[in-house]
Amino acid sequence: MTSDLRAALDPSSIAIIGASENPNKIGGRPIDYLKRFGFRGEVYPVNPKRTEVQGLRSVPRLADLDAAPEMAVVAVPGDDAIRALDECGEMGVKVAVLMSSGFGEMDPVGGKAKERMMTERARARGMRIVGPNTQGLANFGTGAIASFSSMFIEVEPKDGPVGIVSQSGAMSVVPWGLLRARGIGVRHAHATGNDADVTACELAMAVAADPGVELLLLYLESIRDPHHLAEAARIARKRGVPIVALKSGRTGAGQSAAKSHTGALANEDRVVSAFLEQHGIWRAEDNAGLVEAAELYLKGSRPSGRRIVVVSNSGATCVMGADAAVAHDLSLAPLSDGTQAKLRAILPAFAATANPIDITAALLTNSSLFGQILPVVAEDPAADAVFVGIPVSGRAYDVEAFARDTARFAQETGKPVVLAAPQRLVADAFEAKGIPVFTGESAAMRVLHQFIAHHELIARAAARDEKQEPIDPPAGESRLLDEAESLARLAAAGVPVVPHRLCRSAEEAVEAARAFGGPVAVKGCSSGIAHKTELGLVHLGLADEAAVAAAFAACEAAIAAAEAPFAGVLVAPMTKGRRELVLGAHRDPVFGPVILVGDGGRYVEAMPDVRLLLPPFTREDVRAALGSLRLAPLLDGVRGEPPLALDPYLDAAAAIGRLMSEPGSRIDSIDVNPILVGARSEDCVALDAVVVERD
Repeated sequence: MTSDLRAALDPSSIAIIGASENPNKIGGRPIDYLKRFGFRGEVYPVNPKRTEVQGLRSVPRLADLDAAPEMAVVAVPGDDAIRALDECGEMGVKVAVLMSSGFGEMDPVGGKAKERMMTERARARGMRIVGPNTQGLANFGTGAIASFSSMFIEVEPKDGPVGIVSQSGAMSVVPWGLLRARGIGVRHAHATGNDADVTACELAMAVAADPGVELLLLYLESIRDPHHLAEAARIARKRGVPIVALKSGRTGAGQSAAKSHTGALANEDRVVSAFLEQHGIWRAEDNAGLVEAAELYLKGSRPSGRRIVVVSNSGATCVMGADAAVAHDLSLAPLSDGTQAKLRAILPAFAATANPIDITAALLTNSSLFGQILPVVAEDPAADAVFVGIPVSGRAYDVEAFARDTARFAQETGKPVVLAAPQRLVADAFEAKGIPVFTGESAAMRVLHQFIAHHELIARAAARDEKQEPIDPPAGESRLLDEAESLARLAAAGVPVVPHRLCRSAEEAVEAARAFGGPVAVKGCSSGIAHKTELGLVHLGLADEAAVAAAFAACEAAIAAAEAPFAGVLVAPMTKGRRELVLGAHRDPVFGPVILVGDGGRYVEAMPDVRLLLPPFTREDVRAALGSLRLAPLLDGVRGEPPLALDPYLDAAAAIGRLMSEPGSRIDSIDVNPILVGARSEDCVALDAVVVERD
């Protein structure tokens, strides 16, 4: 646990500044919770108008206490809150939970300035601030409930293996309530508010290190300290703790709402997704996605692949289960001949045994069928996970035996198992045995996909497992390199580029075309122009000397008309290939270098089919990213075409990742479009490039 945040999660004593006798007020509810939920430390109400608050001795000022509490809850408004923070710092408080509002979330200029001032003064005195505008912190493992959430009254708390860290107060307890409704205990439910000092990402590091936490859920509206989140993910991976994050603000409207909510700064959404994937964090779509796989995570299963076996007593459920599996990128491989022979010896002759397995209505007369067939299924290579569907059952069925046998199978094999059962009678029996239950096939398969794909992400992140430090972007004015300089910079880094010559006269251009011996491309070269086609600076397929000379003159005139510096023209042989791809990079102000891979050509902006990667990454990471795109089937060859030779492209992407990440790199952005690929490794060449760097 981060040493200076121990007092945030496990304080030995807590003062409440602005303490109220009324347990339904912000200054009263923490006192009520601390007494109600078993906090063993000292509680010190601070209220200048009362000598006793909720049965506890109250003092007029914090300084009237004999010793400094480790934590102070500040529940007074405006400037009184600022003065209270100063008193806390002078007294030696380690963590102040600032519930007061009216700071950066209301005033992005003056309010944020106050937050910076409070943070600087607190840190100078060795104190950390959670908030302002926070609902508070709640640790049900210790009873340290420094929160005013009403949810803890509405739903009975229970300590458990889940931790929740949120920038939003509501979203620190909404998933808490959803989990508690499913009988899952939650240890941590923390809200950091405006993140003026302690951020949700930093607090996540401390929660991830708690030995009692087995699953960590995050709600984020902005990420301004990704190195803390990366470290939280690294800590969690080492402990085997999955992290699921709901990052809101995917749209412009959502980002605007976030600014007015917690004063958050919007992060570019595609970069956020790439960052979370890089560090093995599953990104949920909504509240349901944040919690719906919790039971499966907490079972401790470790999936070995994406092959699913569907088992049901209904042919229709078998069909719908198969459809749902494929829709969620899972596969149903046929069971081996040996497995099917064993199943036929158990099941009626009219049962289906290939996968899906249709037990049929024979289940009604033989309640042991689940117990007999599941061990057989477990031995088959096609059974990475099992889906059980029981659409209809009742008192004539031994549902308890079904649940008992399925639970024993899950426990003994460690394979992920989910159930789809709309009937409450069936669901209750299986839930009591610890089997994750869903009402339909699609929901069950969606969760299986999340669970399996998430563990694949975690494994890839663990293979890299590099500690991420904060990245300082290069200073200075940005400068656009002309195409000749850009290609030279990329070639030096290991990116294959088209053969070319920079020519400063028509005669040099004609001589270059003659040397290349065939149709050539002639392109105007200027450090003041990034996009050449729109200005008529690209001339293709020139086969005679007169055309080359005319193209030189046209480029020189067009660049002069644009009032840009003229560096000459590039002459390059026309090159053939099968597919135009793109490679790009830019330096995100928060996340650092971001690399773009995917389909290229002139329509890349109109019909984007690309993925983002954050260094460090491997060639296989690039291959996997391409495999997730719409163009993926074309990479393997279609209609008799040979596969594309991707290895040089993968190497080029890795080279650009290194170029952007190397210490002292001053490159701001790279645009290589197109980079041509074909069926042979030598067919991969960058035809055009734009590099922007800092002086």
